[in-house]
Amino acid sequence: MEPVQRDVHTHTLSSQETYDPNRLLDTLRERMHLKNDAALSRALEVTAPVISKIRHRTLPVGASLLIRMHEVTQLSIRDLRDLMGDRRTRYRVSDMHGKPNRTSMNS
Repeated sequence: MEPVQRDVHTHTLSSQETYDPNRLLDTLRERMHLKNDAALSRALEVTAPVISKIRHRTLPVGASLLIRMHEVTQLSIRDLRDLMGDRRTRYRVSDMHGKPNRTSMNS
């Protein structure tokens, strides 16, 4: 039996027409009165290339960064997601998330 292939691109955030991480980053810079992306990266405690990769859509805004943005700005996660155009109502969690490690079960 062959493994089932899933089209991972149909459920990804970057496939949404409304997705625009630049809007989110620009809004954060404005609200925080920051001069540039380097200052934003320092405020969010990430490296400058992370911001650049998000702007160029080669790296998604991950959960930990979204939480950090919330902590720094006090904007709700829903507001932050709206700013970047994330219109998903459900989220997919990895198939491995929460499953016990088989080697530890045999110990």
